[in-house]
Amino acid sequence: MHGTPLTGSKTYHINTLFEAVVAGLMATMLAFTTLAGTAARAAQSQTSVRPANMTSGSLLLKTIKGGFVEAPRVATDYTVSVSGLTSRTVLTQRFTNPARGWVEGVYVFPLPETAAVDTLKIISGNRFITGEVREKQQAKIIYQKAKDQGQTAALLEQERPNIFTNSVANIGPGETVVVQIEYQETIRSTSGTYSLRLPLVVAPRYNPAPVVQSVEFSGNGSGFGVIADDPVPDRDRITPPVLDPALNAPVNPVSISISLDAGFELDEVKSHHHAVNITTGENAGRHISLAGGDVPADRDFELTWTAAGSAPQVGLFRENINGSNYLLAAIVPPSTATAAPALPRETIFVIDNSGSMDGPSLAQAKEALLLGLDTLTPKDRFNVIRFDNTFDMLFSAAVAADPEYLNRAKRFVTSLSATGGTEMIAPLKAALYDRSGSDTNYLRQVVFITDGAIGNEQGLFATLNRHRGRSRVFMVGIGSAPNTHLMTRAAEVGRGTFTLISDVAQVKSRMTDLFAKIGQPMVTELKAVLSDSNARLTPEKLPDLYRGEPVMMMAQTGDLTGSMTVSGQIGNTPWQVTLPLKDAAEGEGISKLWAHRRISELETSATLGDIAASNANRQVLQVALAHQIVSSQTSLIAVDRSPNRPAGEPLRREDISLNLPAGWTFEKVFGRKPPVPALQDDDLRDAGNPFSQLAVLERPATVHSALQQQVILPQGSTPSGLLALLGALLALLAGLLHLLTRSTSPRAVV
Repeated sequence: MHGTPLTGSKTYHINTLFEAVVAGLMATMLAFTTLAGTAARAAQSQTSVRPANMTSGSLLLKTIKGGFVEAPRVATDYTVSVSGLTSRTVLTQRFTNPARGWVEGVYVFPLPETAAVDTLKIISGNRFITGEVREKQQAKIIYQKAKDQGQTAALLEQERPNIFTNSVANIGPGETVVVQIEYQETIRSTSGTYSLRLPLVVAPRYNPAPVVQSVEFSGNGSGFGVIADDPVPDRDRITPPVLDPALNAPVNPVSISISLDAGFELDEVKSHHHAVNITTGENAGRHISLAGGDVPADRDFELTWTAAGSAPQVGLFRENINGSNYLLAAIVPPSTATAAPALPRETIFVIDNSGSMDGPSLAQAKEALLLGLDTLTPKDRFNVIRFDNTFDMLFSAAVAADPEYLNRAKRFVTSLSATGGTEMIAPLKAALYDRSGSDTNYLRQVVFITDGAIGNEQGLFATLNRHRGRSRVFMVGIGSAPNTHLMTRAAEVGRGTFTLISDVAQVKSRMTDLFAKIGQPMVTELKAVLSDSNARLTPEKLPDLYRGEPVMMMAQTGDLTGSMTVSGQIGNTPWQVTLPLKDAAEGEGISKLWAHRRISELETSATLGDIAASNANRQVLQVALAHQIVSSQTSLIAVDRSPNRPAGEPLRREDISLNLPAGWTFEKVFGRKPPVPALQDDDLRDAGNPFSQLAVLERPATVHSALQQQVILPQGSTPSGLLALLGALLALLAGLLHLLTRSTSPRAVV
């Protein structure tokens, strides 16, 4: 009898265990079913569009499951006010999320390298949030926290002086978030022509391959060594996805509105690359707008104007901020001074024939070089270097500019075609190599013709500084979206000038102007002195000038009594001009411009080795924070404190795709199109991962008349398989706990 309960008890435990296992299996199936349903709903929310239902111009991204999701969109408005020698630009970016899921939009875009960026605002619904300038890493931390908490936030970071990234977190389904950016800049002037340039697209950069790191020990037993560095350590930050124009409709539409108050009577006002409407406004000013409505962001906008009659020779403006006075002075040296005897020239022409130069860019570069050859006289000597990822020198050394050598050079230039990468440093070294450095009978010049589409600018600046010798380097920027940061900084370090050519129609006039300048005596030994001995002038060391180039200076001073005196030598003739400071006109934003120019000067000094990089960075941070502008050490951050994204809703990051610059050939830049990679869930990009190059990985689906890009996207960040397995294990554990509870409780004996 006593055995019966034991037998019954044993039977009960087996049955209970069986029930527990069955319950666990059923729970597992339920968990998988529930998770599958959740995943399906999530997938539906992200891929609920079909190509047949889309409108022209929409960009579709293909998911790993084979569905589609609409990509975030960006539209940009430029509102520019030009007043004398400065301009103020309000750049409005509208980020739209057409999908049902929540996204973070990341947009890499250009600004002028002279832009002092000081304002960031978010307009989200009926909320208006103004940002503030913070130290760069601190701004990132604030942004990441806001993003994690579901708050709408915008982070504006400088990647290069002319490349910026705007990250906008937590854009809701169907929502549009408006971000406004404001900046101040100076107006460029040369030979009586004033110009405003709005860069609209970041051209793809050629980034040299990372150096395979090798360790070299000192050999003294200390245990310390050095390793090679990556020539482009931030390559992923400046490589946004790019669309093939043959397969995609243009994206990122732009509108432009400009109010032009030059401060003098205007003659010709001209837009060089876009059709515009020009109307006369107040005080004989002009209003300029795009004639055909929005344009795609695929080439830079350039506006120039000239004065009716003689152009002004002097401009002086002031601004008082927190008790300090800031001055902006521009002086054009006279062209009537006695010219020094012209020296024969040794001119080294360097032409970029890499893949990014294919099409109109190479045609412009060839014509520019051929015009340069035609300016040489029998007294001059020259050489020609062409480069892509290799380079060739036409002659082993500079040769006389006689008809035979010139004809050989012209045939060589005419035969060039575009291909390969853009390895710029080696041909620059070759051009700067001076076999006759002690020969003062020749004026040595390097004319470097390129679009500047590289990511290792700092390496080029350092090379130029180390090897420039007595050479003067003249940069000629080519194409629809040249890297003007590289051009202007290289011209500054190389003690030359920068000429921009964006269209074949500009080649003759601008190259003729360039060679007329470099053939004339320079304005040398420039000095500026203010009555206030404590005044801070920027640049501290004034550059040499060429005929038609204005002296542009900014200063911070305590008072406006006394004067500013500028002096120098024009050929063999002394030159001096004195400006009474009390007559300076009121201006706006000059303090920001002074700070931006001071930062540029500090960074150039670090490049030249005049100060340590760490010291330069410290001073840049101080200046940028004091004047609240974006820099290499500071960023703008704006956060809407009201949570936007509900807890538990996933956030997908999307890097906004860019157009290929007008005239570029996709295959020449990116090569053969690779197959589409199958991205998994752990490939989901977040703020801690780099940009990935998504540029047309395969032919996309057709959406009405527009061809759309297919890029495999992850379904989300939820690890569904792991969660299902975890659910099964928890169910089994529940069954075992249930068994344990039953076995230790009183029960009936049969």
